[in-house]
Amino acid sequence: MSEKKSFIITLKEDATDPAIEKVKSFIKSIGGEISHEFSLIKGFSAKLPTTHVSSVEGDEAVATIEEDSEVHIQK
Repeated sequence: MSEKKSFIITLKEDATDPAIEKVKSFIKSIGGEISHEFSLIKGFSAKLPTTHVSSVEGDEAVATIEEDSEVHIQK
C-alpha cells in the first residue's frame, strides 16, 4: 500500500460543481480522504496515496496540487 500524504488541491476558477465532485469522488475511491474545504479559495486539502498524485493533477478541474506543510512567520 502506498504512503498517504496531505496535499492542498486548488481548483480552476471555471471548475463546475459536478467536475469538483468528480475529483473528490476519485480521491475517495483511491483510499484518500477530504480533510478540509476552503472558503477563500476554490479548493480543499486531502490525504491521498502518493502514487496517485499525478492522476489528480491531470484532472481538468485541478489548477494545482502541492504537498501540505507548516508555514512559520519570522519576527
